[in-house]
Amino acid sequence: MALPAHLTQFLASVHPYDSLTEADLAGLAEVCEAQTFGPGERVFVVGQQASHLYIILQGEVEITDETGVQLSILGPRNSFGERALLRDEAASRTATATAKSTLIVMPAAILFALIEAHPTVAKFFDRRRPARRDRKDLTAIPVERLMTRDPVICAPDTPIREAAAQMQAARISSICICDGDVFRGIVTVRDMNGRVVAGGLDPAGPIFTAMTANPLTLEPKALVMDVLHLMVERGIGHIPIVDDGRLVGIVTQTNLTRAQALSSADLVGRVAKATDAAAMARATTEIPALLLQLVEAGNRHEVVTRLITDIADTATRRLLALAEAELGPPPVPYLWLACGSQGRQEQTGVSDQDNCLILSDDFSEAQRPYFAALSKFVSDGLDTCGYFYCPGDMMATNPRWCQPLSAWRSYFAGWIATPNPEAQMLSSVMFDLRPIGGDTRLFADLKESTLEQASKNSIFTAHMISNSLKHQPPLGLLRGLATIRSGEHRNRLDLKHNGVVPVVDLGRIYTLQGRLTPVNTRARLEAAMAAGVMSKTGGADLLDAYDLIADTRLEHQAAQVKAGEKPTNYLDPSALSDFERSHLRDAFVVVKTMQSAVGSGKGTLG
Repeated sequence: MALPAHLTQFLASVHPYDSLTEADLAGLAEVCEAQTFGPGERVFVVGQQASHLYIILQGEVEITDETGVQLSILGPRNSFGERALLRDEAASRTATATAKSTLIVMPAAILFALIEAHPTVAKFFDRRRPARRDRKDLTAIPVERLMTRDPVICAPDTPIREAAAQMQAARISSICICDGDVFRGIVTVRDMNGRVVAGGLDPAGPIFTAMTANPLTLEPKALVMDVLHLMVERGIGHIPIVDDGRLVGIVTQTNLTRAQALSSADLVGRVAKATDAAAMARATTEIPALLLQLVEAGNRHEVVTRLITDIADTATRRLLALAEAELGPPPVPYLWLACGSQGRQEQTGVSDQDNCLILSDDFSEAQRPYFAALSKFVSDGLDTCGYFYCPGDMMATNPRWCQPLSAWRSYFAGWIATPNPEAQMLSSVMFDLRPIGGDTRLFADLKESTLEQASKNSIFTAHMISNSLKHQPPLGLLRGLATIRSGEHRNRLDLKHNGVVPVVDLGRIYTLQGRLTPVNTRARLEAAMAAGVMSKTGGADLLDAYDLIADTRLEHQAAQVKAGEKPTNYLDPSALSDFERSHLRDAFVVVKTMQSAVGSGKGTLG
């Protein structure tokens, strides 16, 4: 039976079905139906073959896992059931109406047909970023993605000589002429040569006499292909981007060349050949643009963060080489290590530096000035490249973190034997150590021996678990999300400290319990599942939750870069659709559930 008209109207108000035409909605209404469930009545149970998607019209539905633990409570406009459908597997959860509830029921075949026929619906349900997803062609992206924003401009009456000086100072090949907010024309180097040098215009005269008035322009939403066609057809190299008569940017052949060439390999190559930190910084300033490109191309978060971290690793190694070239060869072998997000290969568009030095036990204090100078050279260089100094001074420039191997063994032994709050914090950071440059033999058995000592000390392990639970997912009352209550980021979610960090902490605990060697969080979770430290069901849920949270964080940062803003970890949940908020909350509930299991000692097998 077709849906009544008022239910069809309701469906039209729910994203992504609001993107469908009236004809599409009418067709959808013919194949969906409304079903009512009483309090306590199950919609589906664990192990039941998935066959439908459910959209809540009214009422309330509880979602529980196979052990009966509540994962979420869903209300009107939320949907559920797509998890098993999209994986083509039996349900791993149970859905139960907790009040009289009316659901719009959509057959699986209809959902798949919508996904195939409508890109908006496909994008809405494509939260797992499958490898089959097509990569975007550069020519199919909007020009606002790669245009130069805030191009150099001057007024129509500006003297030609003065306009030419502006172009030379900015090292650009064109200048745009604007009368207030109104775009009037453009002057290129070719115009200067043809109309002033060869044409005899007075350099003291007004620039509008040399400009091309009312040139070809495009809107910000035009495609890069449009730019290429115009450039080829008209033989031009500059196209102003105008929105409602107002100049908002310009696209040149240089923009196209840079966009085509931008890749992590390109940035790594430029950093590796840089002669100083300033040259490196010219490459690393393009990391936000790379992040945007990688995210929009459909890469998963662990791929994006790995590629971005590779650039930081290269910058560190290049700075070490430049430091040795300036200071001379090191007096004893050393190893530079990264911890924090760089150590885990999880850097995004926002990163500070966390690092340390392990020195050979042949080290003497008389040699400290050399390593102090080397540490300062590298850390200052990283700061120049945008990897700002660690607020907690956890850097090799701090003598505490520039010590011989024997001192590091003593550090770890002391933290394990006396797990006070500082020891817990330091252990959490230092368990993420990863060698970057130098003599890797200095780290050869330190990691394994430390893991063995730590895992055997039940008191230390208990303290580490307690410390890991300090970062809680942002879950509020009444099925909401808990945002920051005051300050600069009020009413926003902290996707770092309350999003990915709780999972990072869990991954570290599983590593400790299983004496596992991976440092990357996702690799730790996979290793924990393989080793039986974490149940396969719990591990699969936690991996999915982590992927969703981490992907959401990167998509948020990419959106900020696209808008010309500096990327941050703070997301306004109102920017998400009902579907996205619901599933993000589900992910946080999974993390909270796993935290509770670890905290109660039930976070391993079972």
